Amino acid sequence: MEVKRDILWRVYLSFLGIVILSLFILGKAIWIQQAEGEHWRSMSDSLHQRFIELDATRGTIYSDDGQMLSASIPTFDIYIDFNADGLREKKGKRFYENVDSFALSLAAYFGDKSAARYAAELKAAFKKNARYYPLKKKLSFAQYKVFRDFPLARLGRNKSGIIVETNSKRLPPFGILASRTIGLSREHIASDGKLRKQNVGLEKSYDSVLSGRSGQKLVRYIAGGASIPIDGSETEPENGKDIHTNIDVRIQDITETALMRMMLQCEGPYGTAIVMETATGKIRAIANLGRRPDGSYWEDDNYALRVTEPGSTIKLVTLLSVLEKGTSRPGDLVEVGTAGRMQVGKKMVTDAERQPKPVLTVQECFAHSSNIGMSKLAYKAFAQKPAAIKDFFHRFGLDSRVPVDLSNLPRPSMAPLDQKGSAEGNMLWMSFGYGVQVSPLHTLMLYNAVANNGRMMKPYLVSSIRSSGVIYQDFSPVTLQENICKPEVIRQAREAMEMVVKEGTARRAMEGLPFPVAGKTGTAHVADGPVKYNHGVYQASFVGYFPADKPQYTCIVVIRTKPHAASHYGGTLAAPVFREIATKLYALYVDKKDPSLFAGQKDSSAFYYAGYAPDIKNVYNTLRVKYADSVLNQQWASVYASASQPVIRAGVVRKQVMPNVRGMGLKDALFLLENMGVKVLVKGKGKITAQSLAPGTVLQKGVSVMLELS
Repeated sequence: MEVKRDILWRVYLSFLGIVILSLFILGKAIWIQQAEGEHWRSMSDSLHQRFIELDATRGTIYSDDGQMLSASIPTFDIYIDFNADGLREKKGKRFYENVDSFALSLAAYFGDKSAARYAAELKAAFKKNARYYPLKKKLSFAQYKVFRDFPLARLGRNKSGIIVETNSKRLPPFGILASRTIGLSREHIASDGKLRKQNVGLEKSYDSVLSGRSGQKLVRYIAGGASIPIDGSETEPENGKDIHTNIDVRIQDITETALMRMMLQCEGPYGTAIVMETATGKIRAIANLGRRPDGSYWEDDNYALRVTEPGSTIKLVTLLSVLEKGTSRPGDLVEVGTAGRMQVGKKMVTDAERQPKPVLTVQECFAHSSNIGMSKLAYKAFAQKPAAIKDFFHRFGLDSRVPVDLSNLPRPSMAPLDQKGSAEGNMLWMSFGYGVQVSPLHTLMLYNAVANNGRMMKPYLVSSIRSSGVIYQDFSPVTLQENICKPEVIRQAREAMEMVVKEGTARRAMEGLPFPVAGKTGTAHVADGPVKYNHGVYQASFVGYFPADKPQYTCIVVIRTKPHAASHYGGTLAAPVFREIATKLYALYVDKKDPSLFAGQKDSSAFYYAGYAPDIKNVYNTLRVKYADSVLNQQWASVYASASQPVIRAGVVRKQVMPNVRGMGLKDALFLLENMGVKVLVKGKGKITAQSLAPGTVLQKGVSVMLELS
């Protein structure tokens, strides 16, 4: 009995415990559902729902004539989730059925690994259950399009585990042309693990305009790792605006080519050349070439903005200041001697070359670049108060950052002029280009003001900001100073600069030009940073404008020489580059002929087209149309009418040189250009009527061309 009672007591106690536990669980369930339900549901959403950022398309940078200088193109990164349900089901049957053919396709198309190696690596990653295996990075759209048809890849994400991430890459279609000024835009992971931008040039200055605003969408993750968007939760990205610059592609190409030719010849560490429109301040070209370890040149830095001692080009400041101050007149005589050395104040001043006569006029001192003569003029004007020369540097905008629309501009520097014992000497050095550091763009801005009859214009690169073709903000020429000096002084300075070319230091370089030029040479013995005077490094420069009687363009060329270079003068290094640029621009833009005076009467039977020569001949032979054949064995030809009869003429196609594809059909043009490594963009339908790269342009690696059809 006692045993039975003891067992019943234990059973009742256990039953009571179960009832109490059941009531507790039921109560807890009700509490979680009713009181804490919202909290746990939101937590569930946070685990299965996520906001994904939608990248905005970065704006495009265009040249003055609407050609793309920097544009975004999509790139694709391919990853594989080997833990995807579609790959793991039935012990990986789908994976093992496709892996060999997939590896074979990868090896055949990309050619970077053998099929056996691809297969081995994929199988090893599958065994490790790799969730984010990197397969390929930065595929172009054409490559990605082919990849999508590979075995396994064509099964879709859920069955193949393939994950595709789309990014964008900035592409400069014209390669090296103005690339440092246009700049670059790229992202990198910093040491703190955060994503940071690394921009330079216009890409940096206008980053907020070009970037646009990112959007976002809410997605829910379902089985297999796939995600589906939740309706009504998407915020569309706001694409970046486009930047239209004043850069003229043809002028830029002329400038870059002329500078490159001289840099390869002199083997200097770097050089820069800038072309500015005189009346407006628009920068039409800006070339910067730095020497690389292999001896080639690339736009690696913006040397046009680097501040250095300018040498004799700064003598224009001395000339303008003494004439404006009235301490000297253009015809005043200055004794410079024949020894090439003379005491001026407390300093011994040396001329780089012996002067043609012992006594020169003020304008001749400038034309023959006499350090002795210019320092004597400065001593006469500022010996009593050396700091007064700073007022003229300030008036000419040479003591502050150049007001161009770029970021991180260096500030000019000037030797102290308020210390006893050194003020006079510093003032004398400054009078002929030492003791002061300015950028080539500073110097160009001053010379442009003289060419523009005393009106100083703000140099600027960007003409407008546009959104979907509509002007969002327009930039017009800005006058910084209406008159930097009295009109008479400007006229006298222009006469002195014309004298430089006619009888001075630039006479030999500019001899025989069919149009008048004015300017100034400069040769500075360099000592900055690790470079010392005993290294024998010089900075050769020439700055001027043309035509001298009615200036349209102002240009500066600055070249840093290698140590102990045989040729290091501005007249022998920089002036020839200026001459080449000026000659070509004069022919293209200045000496314009009225085409209506030379236009022949229109022929209603005229036609022109081009293409693959055998196909053209085959068409005429099939139609039994007689034609004149001058093609011989050439593959490409153009056809035009002469006396109502077709004439087939051989087309010129050279390696790494842009051919003339106008008149071709798209099929022929694509075959020809893509075999030359050119990326082709197409607009319109029909025959090709225009091409963004002019025939004869040297093709850089990865260059793109826009073809217009109509």
